[in-house]
Amino acid sequence: MDGRLCRAAGFPAGPGLAALSPRVASRIPPALRCIAPEAAVRDMVNPRRPALLAAVLRAAGSARSLVLLIPLVGVLLIPHARAEVAVGPATPLDLSAVSPAPPANIRASDTPNDGGGAITLRWDLSPDDGAGLGTVTGYVISRVDTSGGEPMLLAALGPGVDTYVDSPVEDGTPYTYFVTAMAGDVASRGAGGTSALAGPQWFNFGRTSVLVSIVGFAALLIWFISRARRGTELFIRKIAGLEAVDEAVGRATELGKPILYVSGLNPMDDVATLAAINILGRVARRAAEYGSKLVVPCYDPMVMAVEQEVVKEAFLEVGRPDAYREEMVFYVTNSQFGYTAAVDGIMVRDRPATNFFMGYFYAESLILAETGASTGAIQIAGTDAVAQLPFFITACDYTLIGEELYAASAYLSREPLLLGSLKGQDWAKLILVVLAITGAVLSVARFDWFRGLFAAR
Repeated sequence: MDGRLCRAAGFPAGPGLAALSPRVASRIPPALRCIAPEAAVRDMVNPRRPALLAAVLRAAGSARSLVLLIPLVGVLLIPHARAEVAVGPATPLDLSAVSPAPPANIRASDTPNDGGGAITLRWDLSPDDGAGLGTVTGYVISRVDTSGGEPMLLAALGPGVDTYVDSPVEDGTPYTYFVTAMAGDVASRGAGGTSALAGPQWFNFGRTSVLVSIVGFAALLIWFISRARRGTELFIRKIAGLEAVDEAVGRATELGKPILYVSGLNPMDDVATLAAINILGRVARRAAEYGSKLVVPCYDPMVMAVEQEVVKEAFLEVGRPDAYREEMVFYVTNSQFGYTAAVDGIMVRDRPATNFFMGYFYAESLILAETGASTGAIQIAGTDAVAQLPFFITACDYTLIGEELYAASAYLSREPLLLGSLKGQDWAKLILVVLAITGAVLSVARFDWFRGLFAAR
């Protein structure tokens, strides 16, 4: 009842209501807003004040107020009359039983930058969440699909939470969502639901930095490959182990001793094994040109078949197919230390002048390298097995470390495609190092925007 209704009923409009918030004022009964408003408001907040009873009794003298006062007998007169005669203070009003204000501006939308199957729900916090009455203890999320029926409970969230992702859901199916504020077991008044449907996106904008990196790397590769094909001389630093290949093969030819080539213990699907086979082709061509004997014991049967073809083709390229022998490349065993013992026996009996250890090795690396060193052979090793590098560096004359093994095929063949790829990779790594250093410096200076440019979400 506003001021006009109060005056029509014969009561003065109470100015005390203006001092209250709209939410508290709305909970005061209409008749109570007219009679003794200031005292009534105080008694609603603190029932210890007995002024309300006196105000009601004074208002009862008017016949026009009788209709308004009759409904208040049980609500106002009896509790306050009991407060008048009760021993000790009355219990304050329990606000936890008051329904909290509902959350507003509920929004549901397809979750961006995903493959579908998710809907993101957002809302504005209830005015009673951390403010107002401060009674909100959480939010309940429910959902209704196209089949209708009762809402299905999805989640119960804590106070202060304004986002929820519903996953998984069926793409292309509309869902209606409801968000209810809770004050203990008391729910907020009903609020209208909001609908959305999920679907996949063609492009994830959170990974734009990844796309830019791929395009930039591809551009570097294409540019360097095109330069190499036009005949531009691309500088590649000298790798001592590869420079020594011709010298090592020539020394074996001078001494009339064989060349031992071991391509590691991994199968054909390992990149180190592929790099070792590329180097074997170069060694086999030099052996065919110089007329040296080549010995290639194999650990894996599939690797043996490939290496036989590589060696045979190398002898054919230099015009010496008659010098090729099937027994040059042979299978030993797939037992790790059985294979190691067999190779050690070859080194001790045949005393090869040059030993090549290329590929991926395990614990046998030290045994092979130490045995070869004891025979006085020139040893060239290359591996990407970090744990075995110390043994090869100690016991061998030359060692290809990590990516030097991968670069060997481009270095030895001078093929434009391989050279351009190698240069493009080198420049890409240089750019990454510069970006990493720049990002570290800017992060220390608290310029986090640079780091955010490369965050993949």
